[in-house]
Amino acid sequence: VQLQESGGGSVQAGGSLRLSCEVSGSPEGGVCMGWFRQAPGTGRQWVGNIDRYGKTTYTDSVKGRFTISKENTKNTLYLQMDSLTPEDTAVYYCASQSVYRCAPGFEDYIYWGQGTQVTVFS
Repeated sequence: VQLQESGGGSVQAGGSLRLSCEVSGSPEGGVCMGWFRQAPGTGRQWVGNIDRYGKTTYTDSVKGRFTISKENTKNTLYLQMDSLTPEDTAVYYCASQSVYRCAPGFEDYIYWGQGTQVTVFS
């Protein structure tokens, strides 16, 4: 399984960005996919995930602002980010598990992309 993020960039606070993650080698119909982020000097933080059946879960700090979706026909995962703040500045990673419904642990994500930088300036 290979993952490749795109769509990062710089945006003013209050703005929006949409990240994409192109997936290859995953079972047809998909598995649990997640988004993570890592700000300088911090650990990798889970942002949210989506399972094979479309169920999404988010960390509290992004609820109501970020939306995860996927397009199985294009083998692509998305992260729509609205109302961005400087605190959202980080490298964003997509990752996948090997199961259909999402397991809760960081260690359950076994495939990772290279990351894409998101910078939010005030």
